[in-house]
Amino acid sequence: MNEGQSVFAQIFEFVSHKEFRRCVERYAGNRRVRRLPCWEQFLAMAFAQLTARDSLRDIEVCLSAQGRKLYHCGFRQAVKRSTLAAANENRDWRLYADFAQTLIARARPLYANEDLGLELDATLYALDATTIDLCLALFPWAHFRRAKAAVKLHTLLDLRGSIPAFIDIMHGKVHDVTVLDQLIYEAGAYLIMDRGYLDFERLYRLQQAATFFVIRAKGNLQFRRRYSHPVDKRTGVRSDQTIVLTGPKTALLYPATLRRVSYYAAEIDKRFVFLTNNFALAADTVAALYRCRWQVERFFKWIKQHLRIKRFFGTSANSVKTQVWIAVAVYVLVAIIKKQLHLPHSLYTILQVFSLTLFEKTPIPSLFQRFDTQTQLLPFGNQLTLFDF
Repeated sequence: MNEGQSVFAQIFEFVSHKEFRRCVERYAGNRRVRRLPCWEQFLAMAFAQLTARDSLRDIEVCLSAQGRKLYHCGFRQAVKRSTLAAANENRDWRLYADFAQTLIARARPLYANEDLGLELDATLYALDATTIDLCLALFPWAHFRRAKAAVKLHTLLDLRGSIPAFIDIMHGKVHDVTVLDQLIYEAGAYLIMDRGYLDFERLYRLQQAATFFVIRAKGNLQFRRRYSHPVDKRTGVRSDQTIVLTGPKTALLYPATLRRVSYYAAEIDKRFVFLTNNFALAADTVAALYRCRWQVERFFKWIKQHLRIKRFFGTSANSVKTQVWIAVAVYVLVAIIKKQLHLPHSLYTILQVFSLTLFEKTPIPSLFQRFDTQTQLLPFGNQLTLFDF
């Protein structure tokens, strides 16, 4: 299996070239292109993600060092940094966004049965945003503060498998809650959010779409209690109430009843108050759902540490979005490989092994069997002792 093929070539066998061509044709990505077509641009940028390259010069030098092997990896000619920079600058970033969405559509069913420790068959999403700081002099389009630039990465994360179902990249001044206007609501699904998304007009749209939400309440919420339900305080739940909003605006924006759950987390000595439109769940399950929201925080931390989305290879909005979407595509592609090859290793381990073995001609499963063998701690009788007593 895959005898004579490099690991790099094997990785991109998991990509549908037909789907990629459709995305390129949709945005005329290869029109008037003489060097470095979109596929080779994607390969070069994916190589940068897989091997943690820091600049276009870095990509050029490292690929040139493997010159004899590039043809069999999908490159027809050497990659020049000026050509790659021009491609990132001018080719529509949406073709890579659409292609990443095709990978996401393949990955999510593979992780649909992941156990979250909750007895729920519904789809669970966490919505949040992370800010990537930029230099205002180099990125003047990315408005954020008076003397600071940034982009926000808004992400709707499918909690089963931590696969992003929706991503939007905006400049830093855009308020987080506006992303709710772009989502396609899924009836019966759960949307878990922090209080930065507390907008009752938009939450009422979720209610009308039969989408459940769990969100933290603000301290100044004006409401009237209609019912108090019995609770087991041993679970951490302090109160479970059915309420109506009484604020002069909120009562009109959200005219339906809400459920208010107060929960005390003893391990961090902190009290939380949640609002939800689901009245059937146990009160402690509402708190457990919100706890799952931290997966999106871990997702942001992971991609910032292990993908190249904090240092950009170009300064235009098109170049930044191209790089981020290709990074997302690589992340999802590795998740697909992990599942389809039944690799028990973490995504971090898989990426690290790939980064050092891309041009080896070893089948990917054998690569990880070899890795497991080499990482076993074997006793050596002739091992020197550091300290003799």
